[in-house]
Amino acid sequence: MAARDLQVLNKLDLAKTQLYHFKAIVIAGMGFFTDAYDLFCISLVTKLLGRIYYFDPTSKTPGSLPPNVSAAVNGVAFCGTLAGQLFFGWLGDKMGRKKVYGLTLMLMVICSIASGLSFGHSAKGVMATLCFFRFWLGFGIGGDYPLSATIMSEYANKKTRGAFIAAVFAMQGFGNLTGGIVTLILSAGFKSKYDVPNYNDDRAGSTVPEADYVWRIILMFGSVPALLTYYWRMKMPETARYTALVAHNAKQAASDMSKVLHVEIEEEQQKVAEVATAQTNSFGLFSKEFVRRHGLHLVGTTTTWFLLDIAFYSQNLFQKDIFSAIGWLPKAGTMNALEEVYKVARAQTLIALCGTVPGYWFTVALIDIIGRFAIQLMGFGMMAAFLLGLSIPYHHWTTKGNHIGFVVMYAFTFFFANFGPNSTTFIVPAEIFPARLRSTCHGISAAAGKAGAIVGAFGFLYAAQDKDPAKRDKGYPAGIGVRNSLFALAACCVLGFFFTFLVPEPKGMSLEDMSRENDDEEEGQNTAAIGIDRTVPV
Repeated sequence: MAARDLQVLNKLDLAKTQLYHFKAIVIAGMGFFTDAYDLFCISLVTKLLGRIYYFDPTSKTPGSLPPNVSAAVNGVAFCGTLAGQLFFGWLGDKMGRKKVYGLTLMLMVICSIASGLSFGHSAKGVMATLCFFRFWLGFGIGGDYPLSATIMSEYANKKTRGAFIAAVFAMQGFGNLTGGIVTLILSAGFKSKYDVPNYNDDRAGSTVPEADYVWRIILMFGSVPALLTYYWRMKMPETARYTALVAHNAKQAASDMSKVLHVEIEEEQQKVAEVATAQTNSFGLFSKEFVRRHGLHLVGTTTTWFLLDIAFYSQNLFQKDIFSAIGWLPKAGTMNALEEVYKVARAQTLIALCGTVPGYWFTVALIDIIGRFAIQLMGFGMMAAFLLGLSIPYHHWTTKGNHIGFVVMYAFTFFFANFGPNSTTFIVPAEIFPARLRSTCHGISAAAGKAGAIVGAFGFLYAAQDKDPAKRDKGYPAGIGVRNSLFALAACCVLGFFFTFLVPEPKGMSLEDMSRENDDEEEGQNTAAIGIDRTVPV
């Protein structure tokens, strides 16, 4: 008995696009909106944190976070995210997607608010409290990755599944953009009320005490979209694929999907029992059979996500440093604290608007037409090309009058990250593994990505420092410089290009065909006879 014989799964695969699809996109997508907002808004306020808590009246330059503090503040949420992806990915397969889904959202809400309320008698105390809450914020965010992707893939029909999962992930672009807009509005409002001299003219007076409210409000705002969707997450039924193929409850699966699809569906408990006991559907994650069927696929999804996130998060978190290095942002001493926040936010919002957001929606529009494999291969290739285009003539881009060209090229790297591997590395792991291991395998793939983000967050912070002490941030050792760091990111993209050949193409196929839950036991012994084992679509 193959999973293809279950009526409830056939109905889902062949269902026309309906209202429930869009509800699922919005409910799952708002989680990703919050994820992106929470992860990236910290980069907008790190310079402000340095001015407030590490002010030195004898220094010619504004206060900045010490290297270890900056690395912790920027990277601790990724450590939490990695742990959350592994834990909630596993839990989603053990307890069900829906039961865990609300828990991750509430953790995000509580820790967003708590991050903004970080307290302490000293700078070290405030930063330690902030890092503590951002770790647990990341832990909740981590759970959203495997659960949102798995829920959307299991709700979608096979014809437009890629676009639906991509649309959920595309909300990350709006979260990134909203972070910049909220920061712009807040910093502009406070700046107009507290118009103070720049740092060079008045070192102490350039940072007003009220600036401390700005970063706190920005961080706490991340709880708002998550709170708005909590009720609807709790109302979503469990996915039929989990209920039928993992929990083996045919009656509940048929009942839930009858309400969603507005059609009568047979219970078929006998068929579900036969599918559950089939030898081809009983192997575990650490079995030889899993390695034989999906081992290379898991290597492909983990390595490509790892390499992509080194480049993607390095660029995202340290845009402000790159813009300062090429002279697109004025010297810190020529601005007051609120003015600096405003100009950093303006630069990052422009990049998000022109490069980040459009890339996501190009993927949504084209992924079910040209396929995941082609988009990922093209994305890695174009990212490498644009990064080399920035790094080889780097001196040209840093000379006066050429900054706009640099920003345009830089925006294109984000465009092809999002119309490329940043989207596909999220989508494919939710499509190619068996239902009972789908959330776990997506969590492992995503955790590998966050390991890359940690390498980017901690490594790039030091690597991008100039060899010239005069051009280096205070307290940092000599690095390889921005130019050589961009070369290293291009190399990551080239490696990602080649590891993409380990990833199969799921376009137009049912989840059960891709994961081979539709194999008969005899077919399961003959992997060469099954076309989906070809990595590259023919």
